[in-house]
Amino acid sequence: MGQNGLDMEIQYLPGVGPKRAELFRKELSITTVGDLLRLYPFRYIDKSSITRICDARPDMAYLQIRAKVVKAELIGRIPDKDPSDPAKDKALKFNTIKRMSVWVSDGSGDMEMVFFKGIKWMYEKLRPGQEFIFFGKPAGFNGRINMVHPEVDPAQNVSKENTPAAPGTMTGVYTSTERLKNGGVTGKVMSRIIEAALDKGLPCIEESLPEYIMKQCGLVPVHFALRNIHFPKDMISLEKAKYRLKFEELFYLQLSLLKQKYIRSRAEHGISMPRVGDAFNRCYEALPFPLTGAQKRVITEIRNDMKSGHQMNRLLQGDVGSGKTMVAVLTALIAIGNGFQACIMAPTEVLAQQHYRNILRFLEPTGIKAALLTGSSKASERREVHSGLEDGSIGIIVGTHALIEDNVVFRNLGLAIIDEQHRFGVEQRSKLWRKSSCGLPPHVLVMTATPIPRTLAMTLYGDLDVSVIDELPPGRKPVQTIHATEGKRPALYKFMRDQIAAGRQVFIVYPLINETEKLDYQSLEAGAEEIMQKFPFPDYKTAVVHGKQLNDVKKFNMDAFAAGRADILVATSVIEVGVDVPNASVMVIESAERFGLSQLHQLRGRVGRGSEKSYCVLMTGNRMSKESKHRIELMCATENGFELAEEDMKMRGPGDLEGTQQSGLPISLNIASLAKDGMILNAARDCASAVLDKDPALSSDRNQLLRKELRKEKYQIKDYSKIS
Repeated sequence: MGQNGLDMEIQYLPGVGPKRAELFRKELSITTVGDLLRLYPFRYIDKSSITRICDARPDMAYLQIRAKVVKAELIGRIPDKDPSDPAKDKALKFNTIKRMSVWVSDGSGDMEMVFFKGIKWMYEKLRPGQEFIFFGKPAGFNGRINMVHPEVDPAQNVSKENTPAAPGTMTGVYTSTERLKNGGVTGKVMSRIIEAALDKGLPCIEESLPEYIMKQCGLVPVHFALRNIHFPKDMISLEKAKYRLKFEELFYLQLSLLKQKYIRSRAEHGISMPRVGDAFNRCYEALPFPLTGAQKRVITEIRNDMKSGHQMNRLLQGDVGSGKTMVAVLTALIAIGNGFQACIMAPTEVLAQQHYRNILRFLEPTGIKAALLTGSSKASERREVHSGLEDGSIGIIVGTHALIEDNVVFRNLGLAIIDEQHRFGVEQRSKLWRKSSCGLPPHVLVMTATPIPRTLAMTLYGDLDVSVIDELPPGRKPVQTIHATEGKRPALYKFMRDQIAAGRQVFIVYPLINETEKLDYQSLEAGAEEIMQKFPFPDYKTAVVHGKQLNDVKKFNMDAFAAGRADILVATSVIEVGVDVPNASVMVIESAERFGLSQLHQLRGRVGRGSEKSYCVLMTGNRMSKESKHRIELMCATENGFELAEEDMKMRGPGDLEGTQQSGLPISLNIASLAKDGMILNAARDCASAVLDKDPALSSDRNQLLRKELRKEKYQIKDYSKIS
């Protein structure tokens, strides 16, 4: 029967029909039987036991109760009975009834069941004296426990031993929406539809993993996995099914990425840079302090890539202030020592200018010429830069998107360094890559200051080699993080005055979660007003920066703070990643509970850049959710960005990490989670790596299934790996 059963539209399944099929398409993007089988339950309810009413508590997740109906009441406009004509009772209009209250008892106690919909049907079904099984979520109301819209089954379906007679006591709970529920797709209906989809689709599903991989990795067959993920026979079968399906997703994700990497690493073309050169040595010897062990290790890894004859594609991860710029300069000097030029591309002008200033300091002893090119460079400057790049007199160019304009021509580009890579589109990076003049691609070093958990880095950047600077340079003092609530504000202001008196500067950041959020701007404006009252001019100077200002105003205020002309900067979270004000020693984050961990950590990294002791104060309301509390406690407990990113991903899932949206994943994951399945990801990657070690092109007979699977459209990732 081939694929037909899987491609069949779901409207032809029993219990669906055209109307519901349209709902499934709109609400869950599901159109075929195959789509439906890959909609996995997100949790399971155990229906194997029955709870006595006297043992029910409102904090229980779900309950199953076996009880007799005592009475049913309709609440709403009910017509008066006419004693002379009992038939008048039939004039009951159900559309005027607001709700139905059904009281049930099991001998140990009684409970109320409440219905707001389907009242007519339930009123006819739930006759006093009859016994039913009620299943639902208990809730507390007026000191009593009730259930709203429980599932109702006749009691004869269940044996007296308190166990449902049906096989499989765990029921899957699927993603749903209000519209689907209103369209009659309840949990029970969904189970029936999935059952029908399994009957139709399972015979058409062929095994997608070779026998030898399944044996090696202890995986159950795909038919067993799909049957038991939807209708688990028991806990052990469910765990085996989950492992198999998660492993398969992560295995193919890694196989597609690693295959690109293998193809590239075996391609002989790449600029060979065997020398280090004088400029590198002169810069290295003049460094103000020695490199950390982590920086030395990373430079060795980069050096080995550049002299290998293959194109380097390396991701450099380092926390804020870990010394990535210095590594970038030394890498650029290796390229120059071999007769090539280097470019460093940053996502914003502020960052490009900052890189440029830092780089000039390091280049002083080398005599190498560097230049800056951004959107606001004057025409005369541009002409000078263009000719310097063409004749090779400029060794290092720092810039923004302006570097990829067609009229920027290099004499001999050998290295491209891309900062905060996730801020650049793939097409933009490929333009830069095509600027090499020797017919070979430039080496690529991608830098990010957003600490990314290892599992996510392996997936987002699975085709890059990853280097991590996990040590802070000497002289960087840890930032002391303090949590304070509103009552501590007078003490905070006194502390700020003391810091300013000692010649320091202060950041105050307000959350702006949504550009259009009026309330956020109001709280920023009210906050700025209060600061100006408490810190009056001319003794104190306050600058304000937010997204609604014109760029010139924003730049003027930002520059005033960076140059030390303002003592306090009140801003929304628009403060650029990487803005460097070494003299700022205090970061106050207002409503800190509204920020994610990664964002809090990025903001904290704005202070502690000078040699003075620095502080980060997290201001929150008195009442916080459990999760917010946990985030604030973690921030006070550790400064390690990688630990925080790992925690953040567990709490929020990978899709929410700033700059690492799951849309960045080569394929979408239906069941595996990068946040929770790190061990399975490692096993899948090791397995994929071992397969490619023996058979890089997957050309052997035993890997025929792998070849076939990777040809599917979802794995056809445009191979931009060379430039990302």
